Amino acid sequence: MHNFIDVHGAEMVFETRKGRFHALHAIDLKVARGEFVTLIGHSGCGKSTLLNLIAGLLRPTEGALLCDNREINAPGPERAVVFQNHSLLPWLTCHDNVHLAVQRVFGGTEPNARLKERTLAALELVGMAHAVQKRPHEISGGMKQRVGIARALAIEPKVLLLDEPFGALDALTRAHLQDELLKIVARTKSTVVMVTHDVDEAVLLSDRIVMMTNGPAATIGEIVSVELPRPRDRVELAEDSRYVHYRKQVLDFLYTRHGHAEKRAA
Repeated sequence: MHNFIDVHGAEMVFETRKGRFHALHAIDLKVARGEFVTLIGHSGCGKSTLLNLIAGLLRPTEGALLCDNREINAPGPERAVVFQNHSLLPWLTCHDNVHLAVQRVFGGTEPNARLKERTLAALELVGMAHAVQKRPHEISGGMKQRVGIARALAIEPKVLLLDEPFGALDALTRAHLQDELLKIVARTKSTVVMVTHDVDEAVLLSDRIVMMTNGPAATIGEIVSVELPRPRDRVELAEDSRYVHYRKQVLDFLYTRHGHAEKRAA
């Protein structure tokens, strides 16, 4: 498969008031077109930093990042980001929050009628067509995240970047949105890189799980290929020996071989 994202020897050092903090070391990662990759590891291992490098929100101290053979040196519409906080503008309706992004990307080349079509199609894709005129304070947390995902999908990105988008939701809402995300990705053929703390979420959604070592100077410790057929059903997978094997493999890496030092000393 064609590599769509290439990370070559990426280093990330932050200058802080306490001195230099070496967040990421020697990161090499390739993501194929249409692949779903999750980044997992303990807090502080640089998962979100790596995602922000791919998004172009940060520039690496050393190394290079490419998207479709073009250097990533700034944010761009081919890479859409969904954060844990939905980041919706509270004074705008669901429709207008999505339409704002659509207008920014396509407003110079498409008529208003087409922009509206794009907006409504994205909201319908995530099951929010019934709430187009509602404002963020009038809908639930799960619905806000749906609108955030719709806003990202509406600009037809080549890469969808998700930073723990379901982390603040209750278990049932999170499970429902995970299932919806699987359907959306299957329909849109999106390339996805997602940060998560949830082992089950990683195994359910991923083609590959990138496991990060503890920081500072965190790096990629191991990559697990999740060879489970799609579409995936969480109820059926719960008793699938392959699912159990992948889950155990990730847990062994995180909690046996790379558990926090303070836990090992306890």
